[in-house]
Amino acid sequence: MEIAEIQFKAQRKEIFRNSRALYLKTGNYCIVQADRGEDMGLIISLAQVDDRDVPSNSKEVLRHATDKDLAAMGEIRVKEKSALATCQEKAAEHKLQMKLVDVEYQYDGNKITFYFTSDGRIDFRALVKDLASIFRTRIDLRQIGVRDEARRFDGMGMCGRRLCCSTFLKDFEPVTLKMAKDQNLPLTPSKISGACGRLMCCLAYELCDYKELMRGVPKLGSKIKCFGGQHRVEKLNLFEDSVLLSDEDGNYIEIPLRKFKEEIGACQVVSAADEEEVDEEELLKDFIDEEEE
Repeated sequence: MEIAEIQFKAQRKEIFRNSRALYLKTGNYCIVQADRGEDMGLIISLAQVDDRDVPSNSKEVLRHATDKDLAAMGEIRVKEKSALATCQEKAAEHKLQMKLVDVEYQYDGNKITFYFTSDGRIDFRALVKDLASIFRTRIDLRQIGVRDEARRFDGMGMCGRRLCCSTFLKDFEPVTLKMAKDQNLPLTPSKISGACGRLMCCLAYELCDYKELMRGVPKLGSKIKCFGGQHRVEKLNLFEDSVLLSDEDGNYIEIPLRKFKEEIGACQVVSAADEEEVDEEELLKDFIDEEEE
């Protein structure tokens, strides 16, 4: 059976089965089954899988989107802006400590989802009743984390490219401060934080390569006996493939990393570098990565 990955607003993605054998093509819009109705999304990938691998309760692609459907979705996007303003007004009336991030109409209008962030749990039952009476449809208020907020807003990273979470990143993996340490990055929030204010997701991308390159190499500050005397490891430059050592007289020598790794087996480690103690909570207050709900 063919399955299709469909993308909705703000990179929300779901998998649907093409049990009606429609001729689907990536880059086209289609109408799919949704919660008590229909929704419209963009086909971003297609795949053939064994029928047994498709969950029996999975939803399906219903039909191709027409020009009329596309025009209707444009009108819906305009309505979403008005709905967001209305929700913000009602949330203020109820004095709810929440930040409204986005709103998403289901294509057929049978459900409206409001996304918000908050420092804690919010009792929004009264707000839901007010919104239901205004819009006369099913209302869903969904609390998201700051990383999801950045995904919905989209933007540019410090690398000059679109945010990973808004393009190809499907799931958020835990990112820790140790990943930055292992790559000898400066522990400065402004340099290792993303648009969401959390540690950048890309800190995890090349971590395995860094660990492999650094395997067996003494840490910065270690003192070793090699190359005709006692030296201290001053700097490791993976991009220039070099290690900077200093001797007891204050002289510096730069050695290719590959040669250094070949010789390190015959070297004696006089003293290992002390682990730098970092108070993470103080250094990155309100910044340390957390598991998002």
